[in-house]
Amino acid sequence: MANTPTCPLLTLTLNPAVDMTYEVAQLVRDQKSHANAVRHDAGGNGVNIGRALRILGAEATNACVLAGDIGELFERLARPQLDHLDIEWVEGESRVNVTVLERASGAQYQINAVGPVLHDDQLNALATRFVSAIGGGIGVLTGSVPPGVGPDIYGELASRIRGAGGRAVVDTFGALLQYAIHAAPFLIKPNRYELEQFCGRALPALSDVATQARILQRGGIEYVCVSLGAEGALLCGPDNCWHARAPRVVINSSVGAGDSMVAGLVYALAQERTPLEALRLGIACGTGTTQHPGTGLFTRDDVDRLLEGIDVTTLDI
Repeated sequence: MANTPTCPLLTLTLNPAVDMTYEVAQLVRDQKSHANAVRHDAGGNGVNIGRALRILGAEATNACVLAGDIGELFERLARPQLDHLDIEWVEGESRVNVTVLERASGAQYQINAVGPVLHDDQLNALATRFVSAIGGGIGVLTGSVPPGVGPDIYGELASRIRGAGGRAVVDTFGALLQYAIHAAPFLIKPNRYELEQFCGRALPALSDVATQARILQRGGIEYVCVSLGAEGALLCGPDNCWHARAPRVVINSSVGAGDSMVAGLVYALAQERTPLEALRLGIACGTGTTQHPGTGLFTRDDVDRLLEGIDVTTLDI
């Protein structure tokens, strides 16, 4: 990871939140549960990717929408963790999302709020700045969207980014993913369930996932990466498809693991590294994050250690 990407890297978080994580011994119905540990973090998929890129040594601009007192708290939490923030302030209050980690069962409970309304003029202002700043670089579009924003937003932005000479990376779900796929971005990273929802059928075997990823890739998307949980991830590119298993580690939390994987992929591809190297780095970043509690992300030492144990198989699909 000695080289630093020279092209602009930007993330977009239209619906950020202050993430509150509580660790409890056990949840008991209708009874108070006392937290053993509490974390407050600036959250949102794009923000997590920006934090991860900074850990890897890449400087990124992180565009987001904030509102009210919670938005001000978010800004105070985010400033020390990100290189650059481009904020569009709106009326209302930013979200507070809550994660409860129950140690007795190992279960993880998440409650996500809705977020403030984002009007068309404010969205257009932020989107114009975002696309203009990307130039020939990479723009990451990820996460949910606030009220007032249509499901075609990532598809529209992906088209605008490509038209301006840049590369769009999309990590989202549902209708947002469907519209984005039709815009043929540079990279998408659904998980297995999201891919199944898109194609309308179960994909139980690795070969099923690879076949569907190849279909999408041949439809105009340069890279399709499918995260597979404990099975690792699959990456399908112009030349081949590859599968890498995740190293076995003690998992403390899965929060931010997918975002960390995206950061690893973006970091590697921005340096024009091989798809195989990008997949290995993505797996190392995602796995490293699962070893940390709450919303804590991987460290450089995690990545260096984990990279040595990641084997990649060429699928020839």
